[in-house]
Amino acid sequence: MKKMILAAAVFAACATSASAQQAAPAASDHTFTGNLTLATDYRFRGISQTFGKPAIQGGFDYAHSSGFYVGNWNSNVSGNQYPDGASIEMDLYGGYKFEVMPDLTADIGLLKYYYPGVRIGGIKADALELYVGATYKWFSAKYSHAVSDEYFGFTNADGSYYLDLNANFEVADKTTLGFHVGRQKFKNSGAFNYTDYKLGVARDVGFATVGLALVGSNADSAVYTVSNTSGTKRKDVSKNTVVLSLSKTF
Repeated sequence: MKKMILAAAVFAACATSASAQQAAPAASDHTFTGNLTLATDYRFRGISQTFGKPAIQGGFDYAHSSGFYVGNWNSNVSGNQYPDGASIEMDLYGGYKFEVMPDLTADIGLLKYYYPGVRIGGIKADALELYVGATYKWFSAKYSHAVSDEYFGFTNADGSYYLDLNANFEVADKTTLGFHVGRQKFKNSGAFNYTDYKLGVARDVGFATVGLALVGSNADSAVYTVSNTSGTKRKDVSKNTVVLSLSKTF
């Protein structure tokens, strides 16, 4: 009798387990995420895009289990640097990520920078870049190559590039220390070439991630000093600064 009861219990447990496995939903091939950031300054490749003023930024991403992805990211920008437009930067991108070997992931894609209505000296501020990147554990590298003739207000600039190197380490629970160095080169506009760098720390505080970073470059201040629209104030948008940010991914 005891054997029969035990057998019945085992059978019931197995049946329940099998039923639970059958009822468990299959993992989706589709992933949607969004992000929102508030920052004291918008620094793109070391250069302020908001005339040293605060920025609100956000976007969304879609990724497929095959490795393909698309996304959009947006930020306010300064009318002093991007005149006659909507004072917004809209980035549209898509690409493919794949694992080369354990801990090594490759990434290839295309990114469009769009500044509605903006022309700098009659040249569109828009840009189009093809990028190739790789991530190995705590280190990542990315090469972005201009494939558009007009490139951030420069013309005949296809072939310009940006090389981006990063290292991120978890130094404490929910706390990451990050290092960055990059090199921007403009074809036919060598005076604007520069190297930028960043040292930052980020901590997940539960409801958001707080970031603090020292951002700077060796850019020539003479060519990166910008006047406001009224001509009453001039600012070197390449000088070193500290950026405080609050970001959330959902």
